[in-house]
Amino acid sequence: MSENQFQIEQFDHVELFVPDQYEAAAWYRHLFGLQIIGEFEFWADDGGPLMLGDARGRTKLALFRGDPPGFGEPVGFQRVAFRATGEEFLQFLTWVKEAAVYNHKGEPVNRLDPVDHQRAYSVYFYDPYGHRYEVTTYDYDLVSSRYRSPEHNP
Repeated sequence: MSENQFQIEQFDHVELFVPDQYEAAAWYRHLFGLQIIGEFEFWADDGGPLMLGDARGRTKLALFRGDPPGFGEPVGFQRVAFRATGEEFLQFLTWVKEAAVYNHKGEPVNRLDPVDHQRAYSVYFYDPYGHRYEVTTYDYDLVSSRYRSPEHNP
C-alpha cells in the first residue's frame, strides 16, 4: 500500500432505524450484551442516535427513531455480521434458545442451525424490526469438533 493511501482503523458503528430506541436497546442488551453508551445518551434527546456498545468498545450500534424496513422489505444493507470466537459462537447457539430472534417471516425462533462454510460457521436471523444479522466464527476446527455434542445440538 502506498504511503499516501487512506486506511480506516475499524468500523465505528452501524445505524439502524427502530420504532422505540430504548425498547430496541433492551433487545440488543439481552441478545448481544450491548449497553447504552452513557456519554452519548444525550444525543437521543433531540432525535439523534441512542448509541450502544460492547464492553471492549469495538462494536457499536446507533439506534435512530423511525420506521424500520420491516420483514421482507428491501433494506440499505444486506446484513450486519458479528464475529465471535468458537467458544462464544457455541455459547450463542445455546443462548438463542432463551433469546428472541426471528426468521425471515418475522416469527420468533429459539434455534439457529449453523451454516458450514468450510472455513467458518455462521448463523443468520432477524431482529424484531426486520434487520438481518449474522454471527460468524472462523474457529472452524473447534466448532466442528464440539457442535454435535448434546450440549450444543438441540
